[in-house]
Amino acid sequence: MDRKTYTLIIASNRRGATVSFTVSSSWLKAAIILSFTFLVIFTAAAVDYFGLLQSENQNKIFKAENEHLKRQFQVVESKLSSLESNLDRVQNFTKKLKVITNVEDESRPLHLAMGTIAKPGQDLGEEENIKMDRQPSSEFFLAKEAPFSEKLPLDEQGGELSRDDQRNYASLSVRIDRAIQQTQLREQGVLQLWESLSERQSLINATPNIKPARGWYTSRFGYRVDPFNGRPEMHAGLDIAAPPGTPVYAPADGVVSYVGFEPGYGKIVSIDHGYGVVTRFAHNSRVVTEQGKKVSRRDIIAAVGTTGRSSGPHVHYEVRVNGIPVDPQNYILDDE
Repeated sequence: MDRKTYTLIIASNRRGATVSFTVSSSWLKAAIILSFTFLVIFTAAAVDYFGLLQSENQNKIFKAENEHLKRQFQVVESKLSSLESNLDRVQNFTKKLKVITNVEDESRPLHLAMGTIAKPGQDLGEEENIKMDRQPSSEFFLAKEAPFSEKLPLDEQGGELSRDDQRNYASLSVRIDRAIQQTQLREQGVLQLWESLSERQSLINATPNIKPARGWYTSRFGYRVDPFNGRPEMHAGLDIAAPPGTPVYAPADGVVSYVGFEPGYGKIVSIDHGYGVVTRFAHNSRVVTEQGKKVSRRDIIAAVGTTGRSSGPHVHYEVRVNGIPVDPQNYILDDE
């Protein structure tokens, strides 16, 4: 058995102030081992602590960058939403143009009146075609996005694009691809429409395409409950409410074909735009035109009133093609 001991003597410069400690070699070895162990543990803890501090600083940087990227993502998403909204408006505008200019079926003859909108010798498509040629092709943008859109983990038909938890780059990429494709289709459609209208340069002037009075819609085209008898009846026009005396404008060039008074319509004006297209304006307080007079678009023809069978001051606006009432909303490009 090892009985070796070690004595530690601590002496002071004062007399009698001496302290000694005696420990066995085994206890001394245990103390050294424990001290070394604590030193290793402390060193490891210090290294780990400083590592955590460094990681926290990096996390703060990453968090700040993430917030910045999130704000940028929101800006891009809002711009994309605006683009999609503009595309929808362009689509609706193009549809209306095709309806009122009758270019859906090229085999059918024109059913609208004629007028001049171009200067002599002016080629309406030349300038726009030059502008279109300078624009990058839509295929260029599709090729740019191809690496990101080859494997999309989203089920677009399943409605994932509309979920809040799917508002990430993948969903944004799908929407961008779809908007680019729609833009390409709209571009082709508008170019075809422009070519058709360029060949029919005199068509638009005599085509009803504006709101005949400034006001708000109170009743639209189609079946409705009659405000007087409470029964469902066909409403053959569009009611636009406005203060009494508000001007009523001609929606296109034409000839005033009728001015008179009818029990249901009150003071009424009809304009013949040619080729079977007639517009009618009822419930006027007064008429400022006369039968047989030529009128141009935005000429004042009457004033809003409440004559005839009317529940309040408004203008009843009808568009008839070959005697058949059609929805006037399709003939209004500007809803202001």
